[in-house]
Amino acid sequence: MIPEEQAVMPLAGGIMQHGYQCGMMWGAALAAGAQAYRLRGPGRHAETGALIAAQGLVETFRAHNKQVNCIDLTGIDESSSALRMTTYFLLQGGTVSCMRMAIRYAPAAFDTIHSALSGHDVEAPSAPVSCSALLAQKMGVTDMHTTMATGFAGGIGLSGGACGALGAAIWIIGMNSIRDGVGKLDFMNPKATDAVKRFVKCTRAEFECSKVVGRRFEDVADHAAYIRDGGCANIIETLAAQ
Repeated sequence: MIPEEQAVMPLAGGIMQHGYQCGMMWGAALAAGAQAYRLRGPGRHAETGALIAAQGLVETFRAHNKQVNCIDLTGIDESSSALRMTTYFLLQGGTVSCMRMAIRYAPAAFDTIHSALSGHDVEAPSAPVSCSALLAQKMGVTDMHTTMATGFAGGIGLSGGACGALGAAIWIIGMNSIRDGVGKLDFMNPKATDAVKRFVKCTRAEFECSKVVGRRFEDVADHAAYIRDGGCANIIETLAAQ
């Protein structure tokens, strides 16, 4: 498994098992960014395409599963007891249920990405296109990884869920840990845990984008303008500090 795929694991369970958006959507958004980079190269046009594709991926997931948050789908999060988790995944067939969701979602997500990136390019705003792309740049990753992280913005595809910059930071920290020789990643990666602690101090323990900023973003241009005007600058700087 390549580092980009391995590093998604801590986003399972809705960001380190906190119960927010299902990890399948985080992974699908990364796939959309990778495809946007392949088709359009680095820069704001690819990033815009990745973010638009991520919007569609959230709606596709919702259409298939009605809910988007892990806690709503499984009834468990990081506060659940070991007994509750064991009961759900082993005795109640939770593992099989999640696998079935992934099997159904994967081809639908592929079609959504293809459709979003096959049409005419929409007008791309000036860089930075998104909070997660700006965070990725500040953390020193490649243009490809910056584009891949773009779709996390605004709570994945501007949907208002758990912060996309936080998700990007955890993903990048995971890739860096793999590069530095850490074996199997788990939910208790100390550097990722530290990033979450710094984040909640900035946001008064609020995870969801729509609550942190006090609104939802209308479109890519709206979000980009917010970031260019200094929106979430303190969160981005805090997460970028390693």
